[in-house]
Amino acid sequence: MATTDTQEKFTRPFHHDSNRYWFGDRAPPPVNQVTVDESAHWLAMGWSDLWAAPRVSLSYGAVFVVTAYLIFFGLSAVGMESLILPMTAGFMLVGPLAAVGLYEVSRRHACAEDITLREAFATFFRRSDQLLVVGLTLMVMMLAWFMVALLIFASFYHSAPPSMDRFLSDILMAPQAPLFLLVGTVVGGVIAAAVFTLTAISVPMLVDRDVSAVHAMACSVRAVSRNWKVMIGWAAMIVLVTGFGLATFFVGLAITLPLVGHATWHAYKAIIVDNG
Repeated sequence: MATTDTQEKFTRPFHHDSNRYWFGDRAPPPVNQVTVDESAHWLAMGWSDLWAAPRVSLSYGAVFVVTAYLIFFGLSAVGMESLILPMTAGFMLVGPLAAVGLYEVSRRHACAEDITLREAFATFFRRSDQLLVVGLTLMVMMLAWFMVALLIFASFYHSAPPSMDRFLSDILMAPQAPLFLLVGTVVGGVIAAAVFTLTAISVPMLVDRDVSAVHAMACSVRAVSRNWKVMIGWAAMIVLVTGFGLATFFVGLAITLPLVGHATWHAYKAIIVDNG
């Protein structure tokens, strides 16, 4: 009996203080248990939102297509083509933040309200303080990916990355290429999983609710942890759809970025209970 009392004395305050540390004075919102079938519904709803406001959604995606081309040709112009591939992978990490305006489009659509492209991008400024916290977190993650990617490359090839015209012959055809790709994929996957866990719910929540970035990211961790099987499949779907957009020399991003952004909004609304 004494042992039980002692355990309650220490575990209860710790649990209470832990919640208060992450969520402040707000109670963490309830998290729904979702199924795999619902994830397909999120994608369908995202597709519906895209074509409910095609001018705004496609124009939003086109802005990032142009941005991708500017980065691509900018790196090529200064002889840094070797950074194009890690930068492309890095886009997967910052994608949740890039889609902020799309979450607002879906939010307005659910309220039967119109929205312009300018208003969609203005969402970044409406919650700029908290979005900046998430952005800095993602920036740290992306820089960590760049550093780790360079270390892995140096460990296998003991030289500076070659230009793109020699990449296939010097890197992918080398004997150590399979192990290099395996290690890079595993390490990159771990970093991507951490980013997804922190942002799958948090960024749309910041658009929807007046909460702090820490609160939103903690909610995201809880939501992903409770629905981890479904969320693994959802993350894979996001990578597949976004990867298709990147593989089309960025042109497909005009559609895939809005599709994933709108679908992510519906995933958030399905998982986090709306207390009204």
